[in-house]
Amino acid sequence: MKNILTIILIAFTIGLSAQGYIEHTVKPGETIESIAKGYLVTVDDIFALNPDAKRKFQPNTVLIIPNSKVKNDAIVEDSRELVGYKNHRVKRKETLYGLSQEYGVSEEEIKKANRSLYSENLKKGDRIRIPRFRTIVSQQTLTNTVKKYTVQPKEGKWRIAYKFGITVADLEALNPFMNETIQPGDELNVPNINDKEEKQVEATSGYYEVLPKEGFFRLKVKLNLTKAELEALNPELKETGLKAGMILKVPAGVAPTEELETVESTNLKSNLTNFKTKKIALMMPYRLDRIDVDAVDETKEMIKDNRLLSTVLDFHVGVKMALDSAKQLGISTDLKVFDTRYHISKTAEILAENDFSDYDAVIGPMEENSFNRVAMTLKADNVPVIAAMSKPKQVYTNVFQTLPDEKLLSKVMTDFVKADSLKTKVVIISDHAHKTSSEALQKVFPNSKLILTQKDKKDKSKDGYFIYHANLKNVFSEGRTFVFLETDNSSLASSVVSMLNALAVNKTEIILATLNKGKAFDKDVDNNNLSNLKFHYPSVHKDFDGTTSNGFVETYRKEYGIAPSKYVARGFDITLDLLMRLATADNLYDASINTIQTEYIENKFRYNKIPFGGYINEAVYIVKYDDLKIVKAD
Repeated sequence: MKNILTIILIAFTIGLSAQGYIEHTVKPGETIESIAKGYLVTVDDIFALNPDAKRKFQPNTVLIIPNSKVKNDAIVEDSRELVGYKNHRVKRKETLYGLSQEYGVSEEEIKKANRSLYSENLKKGDRIRIPRFRTIVSQQTLTNTVKKYTVQPKEGKWRIAYKFGITVADLEALNPFMNETIQPGDELNVPNINDKEEKQVEATSGYYEVLPKEGFFRLKVKLNLTKAELEALNPELKETGLKAGMILKVPAGVAPTEELETVESTNLKSNLTNFKTKKIALMMPYRLDRIDVDAVDETKEMIKDNRLLSTVLDFHVGVKMALDSAKQLGISTDLKVFDTRYHISKTAEILAENDFSDYDAVIGPMEENSFNRVAMTLKADNVPVIAAMSKPKQVYTNVFQTLPDEKLLSKVMTDFVKADSLKTKVVIISDHAHKTSSEALQKVFPNSKLILTQKDKKDKSKDGYFIYHANLKNVFSEGRTFVFLETDNSSLASSVVSMLNALAVNKTEIILATLNKGKAFDKDVDNNNLSNLKFHYPSVHKDFDGTTSNGFVETYRKEYGIAPSKYVARGFDITLDLLMRLATADNLYDASINTIQTEYIENKFRYNKIPFGGYINEAVYIVKYDDLKIVKAD
């Protein structure tokens, strides 16, 4: 029986060798990840052949490693063999360099054959030996499966990953010190494959990175391409199937279109399982170096006049309130606060003096360059960095952008109007700065009417930011009409709102809307008119009602005697959401799949991982003016 098992094992081993598989004995200190990286395969590839390794992984375990896409073909290399010496008598003015050139050998090789030349100079009449060699052509197998590649113009990570048949994550693993944005001329480590096996990146094609847990059905929704169409463009899919991180070739012009599904809010309280103390860093520009603690009155005035400091302190209070709320749920937090002073040099100093590798998350900083420095530095340790108050310039793979993008706000608003149950008429009023986006909006509503502002009467090259009352004549009839007003000019907004309010009489219902509410509607615009027109707009947050019973508001009022600002609410919402998510999974990444949507006092969160980047919040409110209050639209 024992012999039979031995034969089977030998046969199995030979079979593996024939297929290109190899055996690896685990050494102390090795991990699945380090082994996968060493053989240029994925962790999933190893687990597929070694399912027991998921539960039992220890030194001396023998793993079957699949053949990597990296080729290691033998290369031809010339070598030289010493076959004898030629005697030479030195003539006048002859030098070692001249002799090396004459006989095709190096100066060092002549010295080795004539040891006295290490201490004495060459002289006329000396008799020396010149070594003679023969060339041997041999084949040598490289032990190094990685070669250097110089980045070409217009090449990014995904193009290089596609060219060499690896994922972006594989490329980053091969180049741990690679910049987030690579530049032409940069040298990168890439698989040592034959030039003929490199894929060609075509300017006439598009490319897409497969996200975790994406299948062909999901890609059909996002890219409008069937499994057969994708396999025709990417033949390797028939053998490998879809894998997270792989780059797919798609037709030019194909752009992922995420359907904005209605996602029910998730009650994370019922899913709390990880009660390990959460280690959080809060990086904010408190600028404590400017505060004189002995001058109380002056400090109070400075806080009152300094808008940035007031915002930061309000956010900080919200964070502390969230920690208290989380503690009542059994979630403990180790919070470390750092003063960045709104300066990148201080931020760099904080990073140099502290080890953040074991932190669960870092909130902040607010200043853009400081945030980028923190995110880029902590990316190597995969520490999540939360962009709480602004949108970062670069959404690295470890960045969580809590503010949705403007394009998403616009899409949510247009989808809201399109979903109106009544046969809705649409009118678009726009200044010339918003002409392009308004014309795009008109294509969404083909039967809509677009009214552009008049040019300045004195200078026709400038926008006058006004329309005539006659422009609106015979535009409105009985029934409901949505009017999109697209401008950043407050005087235009004020005049148009007044005109529309006068036209909304009897059975003519006019609902005012905008794709992106800026400051135009905050100044000089009558709130009564906005309420009459049921002004709708997309928003990152909703205003909480301070007049109704609310534990958060009551707690704040009891402590400070006033209603909390939106910055207090934001600090509370972001921090409580962070702690709740961390308490439901091993890390923030696992707790931030796009089917999880949370909602708190003023903000809601549903994160979606973007290709080649991090996580962006896609939860948006549609709010409206109603009886001089801002409420969620139905």
